[in-house]
Amino acid sequence: MKILTAREAVELIKDNDTVALGGFGAYSAPDELFAAVADRFAETGHPMGLTCMTGISAGNFDKEHGVGLSRLKADGLMTTLIAGHIGNPPDVANLVGANKIAGYILPLGVVMHLFRAMAGRQPGIISKVGLGTYADPREEGCMGNDKAREQGREIVKLLNIDGEDYLFYKSVPLNVCLLRGTYADEDGNISIAHEALTEAQSQIAAAVHNNGGTVIFQVEDIVARGSIPPREVRVHKSLVDVVVKASPETQRQSYAVNEYHPELTGEIRVPVNAIAPMKMSLRKVIARRGAMELKPGCVINLGIGIPSGVGSVANEEGIGDQMTLSLESGPIGGVPVEGLGFGGSVNADQIAPIPDTFDLYDGGFLDMTCLGAAEIDKEGNVNVSKFGTRCTGPGGFINISQNTPKVCFMLGFTATKPELAFEDGRLNIVKDGEGVKFVEKVQQITFSGAYARKTGQKVLYITERAVFELREGGVTLTEIAPGADLEKDILAHMGFKPQIAEDLKEMDSRLFREGKMGLGK
Repeated sequence: MKILTAREAVELIKDNDTVALGGFGAYSAPDELFAAVADRFAETGHPMGLTCMTGISAGNFDKEHGVGLSRLKADGLMTTLIAGHIGNPPDVANLVGANKIAGYILPLGVVMHLFRAMAGRQPGIISKVGLGTYADPREEGCMGNDKAREQGREIVKLLNIDGEDYLFYKSVPLNVCLLRGTYADEDGNISIAHEALTEAQSQIAAAVHNNGGTVIFQVEDIVARGSIPPREVRVHKSLVDVVVKASPETQRQSYAVNEYHPELTGEIRVPVNAIAPMKMSLRKVIARRGAMELKPGCVINLGIGIPSGVGSVANEEGIGDQMTLSLESGPIGGVPVEGLGFGGSVNADQIAPIPDTFDLYDGGFLDMTCLGAAEIDKEGNVNVSKFGTRCTGPGGFINISQNTPKVCFMLGFTATKPELAFEDGRLNIVKDGEGVKFVEKVQQITFSGAYARKTGQKVLYITERAVFELREGGVTLTEIAPGADLEKDILAHMGFKPQIAEDLKEMDSRLFREGKMGLGK
């Protein structure tokens, strides 16, 4: 193991290398290394033509320019990106959307399991994840743009085993990885003590090492050999080639905070009553309706945005300890962080490695999931991954939605927010939003209604003014908000006419009142 400066370390990257990148959204990005790659390229034109592979691309939605993968946006530096989600660094998403780099967008769990398969020098993974969606080669085969299609590269192929369809996702041999830890000892053992997430560091490092590549870690500090307890060594020294001590500004726990939060690592626990309840809003109404589906003892997953509010509602209602919340980023238990810091969890019971989390999800660990949705069509298909030329990817959405028996998609009814008032348990739409989310046909299938019917999933589509269910005849309206008009407030804002349940009923009036609902009583 060598201790080098960031610039010395990235000199080891060659033109046209395939590079695995650490970081997960707002967390754990090796920004010192990313910056050094960008600086070297600006000065020398090298390394050029990189293929980069990552899970949830590191970034902060451009709240600060030039962090995460946005540092690698220079023309010619990166020519191909293989990722589970690319929305966090908009600069990079725009490169894919503008067809300037080839984009291959895989389900996040597939990316994580590929890292592990490559560590074992396997040719790839066989999975049902992605069948019927854009990942299926009968649809788009994970190709996010024309540039990817022009490369003629086969990322995924269809297999039939004993009469059943599967997808075979191919391994991608890796030359280098840029990862982050908290401490390295003098021999190169890596601890992640201050990281809020346990990513796929060990799987990626092994995949690169076993392919004869170079493993580079950025860390907060270098400590004496033997001072990291064996149980806290995330990556063994035998896998580590280079360590770089980073500056504090490139080693923040996440882009959401400037200081270290020990409650995100399990070092301390904080009282849950210190977490403020959500204000009454469209988002809270939808989150409350999702929380009504919770059952004691259930294990649930929450997506980013509106769905993450279900955890906040459960905490406010005093029922958070009756169920287990799980995030695709690894935390099990606790209360998920909202907003930019989504992915971390306060007071988690466990912070599992992300590949292990997807083992659980793919195997049916979850009882229920609450996920966002951007477009829904009459067949019950959902799109969260592509809009026009803008391709962001699904993250863990496909693994989660395909393998969970009960799925609640949660979304505002219109594309722009309406002005709402809540009056005596009724919804008053003061000024309606614009844009249609319930469309004739989604732009890209991230969730297949046909596959869900085939596997017998229960699927709900929850909005602030109506609740729909996926039934044999398609999307069916089952509940309407008190105060909402069926024709004017619902059907007039849909691109198709849904089935209407014979037992159509009003949504619970408690959803629209201030104060606690009394869930669980």
